[in-house]
Amino acid sequence: VQLQASGGGLAQTGVSLTLSCAASGRAFSNCAVGWFRQAPGKEREFVAAISWGGGRAYYADSVKGRFAASRDNAKTTVYLQMNSLKPEDTAVYSCAARSGTSMTDYSRAQNYDYWGQGTQVTVSS
Repeated sequence: VQLQASGGGLAQTGVSLTLSCAASGRAFSNCAVGWFRQAPGKEREFVAAISWGGGRAYYADSVKGRFAASRDNAKTTVYLQMNSLKPEDTAVYSCAARSGTSMTDYSRAQNYDYWGQGTQVTVSS
């Protein structure tokens, strides 16, 4: 599975952005997908995860209620709708995939098998 995140950019506080994670590979529909971000000088952190079928989604407390993950397996694409953006959301956002239906330890980066290049999101105050 190969992944490519896109949709980042420069945004003002309070606006919305939608990130896309385009995947190639037949196994994608059987993969859970996670979103992670890394701000300058900080460790990578979990943002959101969505199950292979899209029926379950999980969020970090810092984005809960503002971000929403969804997926379209027919288009082999996962989305991250980011609303009410804040300056602290500034980071490089990456998507990752893991095989199987389990969502155990979905927030741990080491549990993901495939990673794509990230996309920069910058939120100005």
